[in-house]
Amino acid sequence: MGIMEIIGVAGSVSLLAGWRLYLSIFATGLAMRLGAIPLPEHLQSLDILANPWIMGIAAVAALAEFFADKVMWLDSAWDAVHTFVRPIGGALLALAIIDPADPATQVVAFLLGGGAALTAHAGKAGARGVVNASPEPVSNIAVSSVEDVATAGLLYLAYEYPYVAGGIALVLLGLTVWLILTARRIIRSFFNGGAKAPPPPSG
Repeated sequence: MGIMEIIGVAGSVSLLAGWRLYLSIFATGLAMRLGAIPLPEHLQSLDILANPWIMGIAAVAALAEFFADKVMWLDSAWDAVHTFVRPIGGALLALAIIDPADPATQVVAFLLGGGAALTAHAGKAGARGVVNASPEPVSNIAVSSVEDVATAGLLYLAYEYPYVAGGIALVLLGLTVWLILTARRIIRSFFNGGAKAPPPPSG
């Protein structure tokens, strides 16, 4: 596996961890135990994710996140709590993918992995805040379900086809930036609209 493919896998996994950290850990460990993801020898350090204890804890946390993420405003509270957890998790996942024989590269991977996870988390949290402002919960459940399916599917693609992992990472990064800018624009227009509202008639 070439350096660009390794960076692509690390970037994809880190970004997806910003959406669903526990699902990323559990899905990777499960796929490894089932042999669905034949990791190259270089990535055998990820075997820790297939540990039954790690998988069990990740499964319970992923299940809790699955339900919490589909309840209006509870999902935003969950995101707020995980503002620090997801970036650290994404950084550690990236660290496990990079060659341990190169400490300098590992430091870079740790910093970039944490930054990627934080960026993805910010995009998700901002978008969900906008969705929560809608008067009905259907859109919230739909968006959350799409995130569940997309995370599992893109995680599989990143590991199964490392040569396209870089493209997946770029698409995820572009989507994340778009979500952040869109949420910012909607929130700004909402407050600006409220500020410009005409005063109520006197008398």
